[in-house]
Amino acid sequence: MHRRLSAVSLSLLAALPSLALAYQAEPPREALQVLRVDRYADDAAPGSLRWAITTANQAPGRHRIEIEAVGQAPYVIRPASPLPEIVGPVQIVGAPWAREGVHVAIDGSAYVTGSGTDACPGAEPGQSGTNVRTTTLPGLVLRDTQGVELAGLEIRNFCIGVLINRASHSEIHDNRIVANKGGAGIMLTGDDGKGQSTPTTTVHNRIVRNVFLDNGDGLELTRGAAWNLVADNLFQSTDANPEPSQGIEILWGNDNSVVHNRFVDYSDGLQINWGNRNYIAANTFTGNSIGLSITGSGNVVDGNTVTGNGIGIAVRPQPVSAANRFTGNRLSGNGLHIERCEAGGACAPGQARGAIVFGVPGLEHASFKGSRGRGVDNDPSRRARICSAAGRAECQPPANLGQAAPTLQSVQGRGAARVVHGVFNGAPNQRYQVELFGNTAKDGSEAERVLGTVQAVTDAQGQGRFAVPLADAGEGAGLATVTATLTSALGATSPLSTPLALR
Repeated sequence: MHRRLSAVSLSLLAALPSLALAYQAEPPREALQVLRVDRYADDAAPGSLRWAITTANQAPGRHRIEIEAVGQAPYVIRPASPLPEIVGPVQIVGAPWAREGVHVAIDGSAYVTGSGTDACPGAEPGQSGTNVRTTTLPGLVLRDTQGVELAGLEIRNFCIGVLINRASHSEIHDNRIVANKGGAGIMLTGDDGKGQSTPTTTVHNRIVRNVFLDNGDGLELTRGAAWNLVADNLFQSTDANPEPSQGIEILWGNDNSVVHNRFVDYSDGLQINWGNRNYIAANTFTGNSIGLSITGSGNVVDGNTVTGNGIGIAVRPQPVSAANRFTGNRLSGNGLHIERCEAGGACAPGQARGAIVFGVPGLEHASFKGSRGRGVDNDPSRRARICSAAGRAECQPPANLGQAAPTLQSVQGRGAARVVHGVFNGAPNQRYQVELFGNTAKDGSEAERVLGTVQAVTDAQGQGRFAVPLADAGEGAGLATVTATLTSALGATSPLSTPLALR
């Protein structure tokens, strides 16, 4: 045995040189050639942005475009006509940003002319502005390419600031995206040119650490955009924004991650239109008519802070009811009368407001009040109806599988031994998750603090019971009321329960 092992060992030792050659480290890549933009005139001469993009496009993967500070700040390039589409891999960076945190602006006002959002036509004749299908008059275009990096730029006054159309593995970071008044500040779309989705083309892009200010939609993930990351951005609208629609709209976009962003003063902070399995986590929503507006299936809204909105989380009916999960979110101070309804928001007469509201009308419903986009047909007979008549063809089914909230019955015990007891109705012999929340105000009915979860099951008649410990220490201290949600095994979360007073 010793001799046989030695023979094997010798043969392995003999093979080591060839193995080392086979698995040696990747050879160092050739250094990128830097193309310097040091002239702001919009011509094809060396030193202009147009020249730099055209030159880099001839040899993808070999160049880095650095836009230098020219003259005195602010540094502004105003293209007189559309720039060439960008072919990656390539880096395009504003050089002053790395040195002093100052952005170089690429400004579309020289050729996007006209009044307000009417300057930005949609794909359909007579339509314009935000929330109509469009890819017109963009600033920087990434189409059918990959590996583009944009950093240190201010991209402003186009109809679409950056159009990412059937492009992948690009990173847009540390930019300012300002006052793009048509489709979006940044639009990620798999649009095939005819309005249909291409589901495997606009994937694995990263949009991180940007400021989006006064764009119609801050960002869109549409028509097949999938597996993209949107993180650490600010989406904010002010009174200067002529059409404050959504911070982010997800339309037929799946499996995207939207994490650690801020959404301020939009009609909807984030709107999901029939997108599936998107993960929305650790974001902050403030001052929006609706913080999050949801349709689709399998979306997870997890660990967000939703304060001071008209509706915190709005769940819209859809042709086929589906499950969406809400968990670990802190909701407080919602229910404000914020009637900002540009392609979203809550302006219907008598609209219920609060932390989590089901059955909220959207653009697809006849009862929606607000703008659906400039020039969009508003004929009510073409719109879906929200009504309670079960089985009628014109009535959409209840939102989120109609999951009902649990009932909190009592608090038993004292001090650290307090336990909240409750009951619920569900499907027979099924597992459910109960999530308990606390509020400090005596009339608190939202979910100011996350207190914990328990699992509960129903019996053969669909009746379930639960008990959740409520300690005085930590998050359980100083509370006046508690509320709860119920989530089914299918992943459908209910609205909040009626609050139960603790004192």
